[in-house]
Amino acid sequence: MKIAYLIPLGLLLFLAIHFYNKNKKRAIKSFPKEWHNVLIDNVRFYKNLTAEDQVIFQKRIMIFLSEVYIDSVAFELDDVDRILIASSAVIPVFGFKEWSYSNLSGVTVYPDYFNINLEFHNKAESRNIGGMVGTGQFENQMILSRKALHHGFANKTDKNNTGIHEFVHLIDKMDGNVDGIPQQLLNHEYSIPWLDLIHKKIEAINDDKSDIRNYGGTNQAEFFAVASEYFFERPDLLRIKHPKLYKMLEQCFNPNSKLK
Repeated sequence: MKIAYLIPLGLLLFLAIHFYNKNKKRAIKSFPKEWHNVLIDNVRFYKNLTAEDQVIFQKRIMIFLSEVYIDSVAFELDDVDRILIASSAVIPVFGFKEWSYSNLSGVTVYPDYFNINLEFHNKAESRNIGGMVGTGQFENQMILSRKALHHGFANKTDKNNTGIHEFVHLIDKMDGNVDGIPQQLLNHEYSIPWLDLIHKKIEAINDDKSDIRNYGGTNQAEFFAVASEYFFERPDLLRIKHPKLYKMLEQCFNPNSKLK
């Protein structure tokens, strides 16, 4: 989801100051040993990796945390928050030897779901947003709901993961357009078959003939993000119910059997 421009001036100023000069890389720290158990308990993707690949995942987490500034509003971040955000970033691109989110400098975490004006208090109306990828003044920034982030990793059966969803939008955006056609991942010869498949799947969603989340029927970009959540959260089920979609996403993310 993109950040709209209807944001109070005070909040805009706060975020501008918050992200000022936060995009500089910091030293890559060593992976804390105690984080391994946190990952085992909370991130199924990591738990299913071999011991060798788990070490690679650990390194990728620490690289991400050295490149992207993470902060919170109205609560204090803990290690689990940072681990889940970094895992959300690493999972979609783990099939690639090297990856850097060049279009992301900072992540701000809100305690709860928020609305289009970034209001999250109990009396605020329409608090149904779990994550946003910034545009305009908020370019290279992401806002996440802590509650949505944790729910995505805690629920192992719902095929949803807000963190992965937003980072897939960032991947999609790396070619300049959030349009559901990730040119950084998808070889040119697959573009037309991918579009054909997307349109058929969106039509099935909107006709209530699909188990893919309804939000995926909004447009191509949201379909790609929602389908990617499904791919990483319930790969075996996606392979059975949507074999062509699974195969196409496998081409995109190049998991090299890491999900099997």
